[in-house]
Amino acid sequence: MTHIMVLGAGYTGMMAAIRVAVKTRRQGVRVTLVNASPRFTERLRMHQTAAGQRLTCHSIEKVIAGTGITFLRDRVTGLDPGRHEVTLQSGRVARFDKLIYALGTVTDRSTPGVSEHAHVYDDHDGAVRLADALNRLTEGTVVVAGGGLTGVESVTEIAEAHPHLRVVLLSRGTPAAMMGDSARAYVLRAMDRLGIEVRAGAEVEKVLPDAVALAGGELIESSVTLWTAGTTGLPLARESGLAVDGRGRVVVDATLRSVSHPDVYAVGDAAAVRQSYGVIHGTCQSGIPTALHAADVIAARLRGGRARPFRFGYFHQPLSLGRGDAVIQFTRNDDSPRRAYLTGRWAIVYKEAVTRSPLPGMALLKRGLVPARAFRVSNG
Repeated sequence: MTHIMVLGAGYTGMMAAIRVAVKTRRQGVRVTLVNASPRFTERLRMHQTAAGQRLTCHSIEKVIAGTGITFLRDRVTGLDPGRHEVTLQSGRVARFDKLIYALGTVTDRSTPGVSEHAHVYDDHDGAVRLADALNRLTEGTVVVAGGGLTGVESVTEIAEAHPHLRVVLLSRGTPAAMMGDSARAYVLRAMDRLGIEVRAGAEVEKVLPDAVALAGGELIESSVTLWTAGTTGLPLARESGLAVDGRGRVVVDATLRSVSHPDVYAVGDAAAVRQSYGVIHGTCQSGIPTALHAADVIAARLRGGRARPFRFGYFHQPLSLGRGDAVIQFTRNDDSPRRAYLTGRWAIVYKEAVTRSPLPGMALLKRGLVPARAFRVSNG
């Protein structure tokens, strides 16, 4: 019996496990899903948790019920792809025939003081700790470092939920720089309306217990600091001997198989997936299609069929600006902005539609009622 092991139960790990279990149901295949937490966390909504909103808790075992997948609650501490072995925190060593590596990325903590003094979004508990810290403040300053989509969504959510606090956004460049001029201008006006102080061109030198030090010596007081400025792959991939890129992501071929170990596939944020326009960046928009494609490739190869190359093109950049506003930047396949964008009420409706919980889709996927292409925003 072929044993397929999936490491990580985020968006991509869950989708990959369910898809490969369904596709190989009649092929004598055993599927094991490994995750340190028993809950499925919607990472797209971490900023809502941080702002104090109560979101539904989803049990991984309930989500995969009826698929035949074995759920193993444990933390991966070692991987030997050559020997086809995974070492777990419990001391158990599990063997696999095929592996789907879906452990995602973690916050880049290379800036001094981030590990000791900043909050990060590496897991649900981290977002809860941030929410607790913010709720304890009756006054003071909150600093959010990072002007990308995560930073902007977080700073607007926090400013809206805690209007009594001073909120500062630090960005190396212009916040929401990936958007077109008009959509970006709308984002900046929204932050101004919420009273957020935006410091563009700010280079953080160090995070202190009660301040953030900028290059040049300026100190910005900070009662709570949230760090969203960059991610990196887990050390596990590099330490295991898998070929990785400069950010620690597993380098894969056109079918999402590791270029160094052919029985390992990598998906989502954890994979360096090259397309004609470059390496895709980690988002749910691109991550779920990689998960479904890797599952289909494994199933096809087990049947002796042909593995199709992965093709993906971006379609939009959905960005919430608190609970009462949003902007949607439509894009070309390479994620560069088009002229078209949505704002306000229609943008809120659009974003909730495209970023709604994937659980209904997973339920249909378990029953084999939805083809993989239905989850692809664009196929390039």
